[in-house]
Amino acid sequence: MNTVKETNFHFEGQQAFYRGKVRDVYTIGKKYLVMVATDRISAFDVVLPRAIPYKGQVLNQIAAKFLKATEDIVPNWVISVPDPCVTIGYQCQPFKVEMVIRGYLVGHAWREYQAGKREICGERLPDGLRENDQLPQPIITPTTKAAQGHDEDISRADILAQGIVSTADYLQMEAYTKALYARGTALAAARGLILADTKYEFGKRDGAIHLIDEIHTPDSSRYFYADGFEQLQREGKPQRQLSKEFVRKWLIENGFQGKENQQVPEMTDEIVSSISERYIELFEHITGEQFTYPERGELLGRIANNTETALKELVD
Repeated sequence: MNTVKETNFHFEGQQAFYRGKVRDVYTIGKKYLVMVATDRISAFDVVLPRAIPYKGQVLNQIAAKFLKATEDIVPNWVISVPDPCVTIGYQCQPFKVEMVIRGYLVGHAWREYQAGKREICGERLPDGLRENDQLPQPIITPTTKAAQGHDEDISRADILAQGIVSTADYLQMEAYTKALYARGTALAAARGLILADTKYEFGKRDGAIHLIDEIHTPDSSRYFYADGFEQLQREGKPQRQLSKEFVRKWLIENGFQGKENQQVPEMTDEIVSSISERYIELFEHITGEQFTYPERGELLGRIANNTETALKELVD
């Protein structure tokens, strides 16, 4: 399977390189970032051993589409998308929190609720909810942004008390988060989907808050199919999801939650192919576009050539 598991480029003007869980990030001239969406996949803050074909392209192209569709709400970091797997944008100073917003009780929030918690990140939840139920209103449940290891839940009160973000900036980020989620919900509904929860990351450039990284992708969001949602909830059956949650559930069923001394279960070719198919399925459903498979060839060479051409035009 032809995948991009990692890159090791050396672009003109390159001054720094950072390898995240999924993205390889190159800093150019202290002003620009080249973000390569690789085919790595992570769950429970652990990078899994097998790369997923086309995953990087899916993430990058979905993010590009929705960053463009929300630029009237908040400025974002993007300058160009020169390759299916690459975005070039402005370097911003990132805030050390991720803004998670939830409209439905799913994933981590459900696991916490099921364990008996009725308050998450300072947000109270009523008794009697079931998995995937719609919440009375969307709630923001921020997490710390860990350089390594696990991100941790944190409340607005603790963020402000610890001085992680200033009050003015945090309130603006909250407002942007709510507006972005409302837009994302409307865009999903137009495609017959429900945006159950998602996260946004922000940074500052020239004194202004910008939306950075990716938005509304299967790595940062959970989607349900709207058709049949109410009936499945009434019957207490699992929802049809388009998200990375099915990967997490497969790992949990096979004894892995990212805890110490746990081993990642074997990722067979069949499992890898099924994950790839689910990512492409989400791309086509959420964008309304047919996924374009890349021409056969050397992926790293294509990525390098397209990126170098775009950077030359940017500098010129």
